[in-house]
Amino acid sequence: MTFQPPSLDRAAELREEPDVLERLRDDPGTRVIVVREGRVRVADSTLLRVPADAVGDATWALLGRDQDGAVLLLAVAPPENDALDTAPDEIWLGLRDLGGRIDRVESELLVEAIALAGWLRDAPFCPTCGGGTELRQAGWSRRCLVCGRDHFPRNDPAVIVAVESRDGERLLLGANANWGGRMYSCFAGFTEAGESLEATVHREIEEESGVRLSALRYISSQAWPFPRSLMIGFRAVVDDESTALADGEEIVDVRWFTRSEIASALAGDGPVGLPGPASIARALIIDWYEDHA
Repeated sequence: MTFQPPSLDRAAELREEPDVLERLRDDPGTRVIVVREGRVRVADSTLLRVPADAVGDATWALLGRDQDGAVLLLAVAPPENDALDTAPDEIWLGLRDLGGRIDRVESELLVEAIALAGWLRDAPFCPTCGGGTELRQAGWSRRCLVCGRDHFPRNDPAVIVAVESRDGERLLLGANANWGGRMYSCFAGFTEAGESLEATVHREIEEESGVRLSALRYISSQAWPFPRSLMIGFRAVVDDESTALADGEEIVDVRWFTRSEIASALAGDGPVGLPGPASIARALIIDWYEDHA
């Protein structure tokens, strides 16, 4: 996993222009990505772009510019929007549905659209005083109409860690209670107030799997809008493999996997299920597997 620059031009310089959304909605060259209940319309493995006048009732925001320079808007539509009846060759899908089916550019656009749509839908009131807010910066901020405070889309940092044996030949994964023991994944948890990412890694891994770590390195990150997480991925080396033990509450089982077992699981042949291709958890597992394959 290597650093990749952003593929989407978010056109931040347009956000301060007066009445920019109204002007862009009237421009016939503008295209719109519609999000309804966390899903987008997809045709031929591409997010469907539609003219602004085809959307109907919605909350609007600026997404940026497409690769051909066309301006892209976000329309957050209510569930009952009758203007969005789909043609037979279109379908509404979410991030988990689309994992591995769309390219990097479309995936980046999808995550941005779903994350911003979630904030626009779920945060209409001021978290400080409860007053109503008005949208500003082309949908990227809100100003409270009562106390005047400005608010912005929130990201909650969380760590996710692939834990390997001291010789690097086995990977420790855990089964979350919510999965009924059917799937194993990397260990993850949210950063607490006043806590560094590194401290979070050591705390979460020991709490969930019973092991302490002797080495740690950053790998990559992923925006994960369920509802607003930023997943920060690490690889770590265990100090004492024999201490591995599930916490029995959030994690019901922990298990060391050999490289051949991971290869089989990645191919869908068992012995357990692994996270889907949309997740950084699977990317971390693949990163470890390919490191010495």
